[in-house]
Amino acid sequence: MTLDIPGYKAGTYALDPVHSEVGFEVRHMMISKVRGRFAVKEATFVLPENPLDATVEATADVASIDTKDEGRDAHLRSADFFDAEAYPTISFRSTGVRAEGGDLLVDGDLTIKDVTKPVTFSLELGGFGTDPWGNYKAGATAQATIDREEFGLTWNAALETGGVLVGKDVKITLDLQGALQ
Repeated sequence: MTLDIPGYKAGTYALDPVHSEVGFEVRHMMISKVRGRFAVKEATFVLPENPLDATVEATADVASIDTKDEGRDAHLRSADFFDAEAYPTISFRSTGVRAEGGDLLVDGDLTIKDVTKPVTFSLELGGFGTDPWGNYKAGATAQATIDREEFGLTWNAALETGGVLVGKDVKITLDLQGALQ
């Protein structure tokens, strides 16, 4: 099975870091959500003639975490959470792409704190096009939800009113743009 994607060009695409980020959201105090982001350190997308044979490898810089609260960011960088000094990157390597019921899914291995687990991202193609400087670009957004505790991110605090300070489920959103090499 092959897909017909308007503007699709086979080749290797290198990350455009200015137009890419890893976002996340997690429940805070069981009543609201905290959102944050990491800078994408590097990413490569290999798009063969058949889009279902595509591969992606991406790495995010843990020290770049930004939740709009420097105190919280420092805590997230600490050994209580990501331990950025010992584990400076988060990585994803795809293991397959599939079409299922009209959706594109990217299966792969996500590594956080040297713990690697299989994760499936739902993929939304943003499209393809040439920028004003003649660079051919591809853009996509991918989303998945993980249980942070499965990756060793287990710190929490009980609340007086019941529940916990930080939810277990973390929604990850990858916004990626690459340039054809």
